[in-house]
Amino acid sequence: MDFIIDNMKETDWQQVSAIYLAGIKTGIATFQNDIPTWEDWNRGHNTNCRFVARSGDKIVGWVAISPVSSRCVYAGVAEVSIYIGEEYKGMGVGTALLNNLIDQSEKEGYWTLQSGIIKENIPSRQLHKKCGFREIGYRERVGKMENGKWHDVILVEHRSKNIGN
Repeated sequence: MDFIIDNMKETDWQQVSAIYLAGIKTGIATFQNDIPTWEDWNRGHNTNCRFVARSGDKIVGWVAISPVSSRCVYAGVAEVSIYIGEEYKGMGVGTALLNNLIDQSEKEGYWTLQSGIIKENIPSRQLHKKCGFREIGYRERVGKMENGKWHDVILVEHRSKNIGN
């Protein structure tokens, strides 16, 4: 499959949110229950380092970062969100998006990218590891889903070799 990595635009939200909703429905991609509005999502994510993978006019995956803290000492640390359309998993889309994010985030001055991944989400854990993230710990029974099921979260991070050394 041919695709390009492009900056995410507001006009992409319909397709981006559909991919996000499919992730929510898996029960292991996020603790989010509903799709936020574009305005709410936009407020919660950094305006830089938002990318989509496009195949023609179809978005097949997306990645974005959000701040981990409002404290200035954490200005170079961001939380990663990445979602791939179900029918495009295993085709290199996630690897391309995450590697692009790492490269672009370093150009923007980020020294640490981190994620909290639901323990059962093995494909996401493998993707992050493939792209140079390392597991640094876990949080036991930290999130409870609407169905009452508790989940552990694996903490992973990617430290820049170029920024913050």
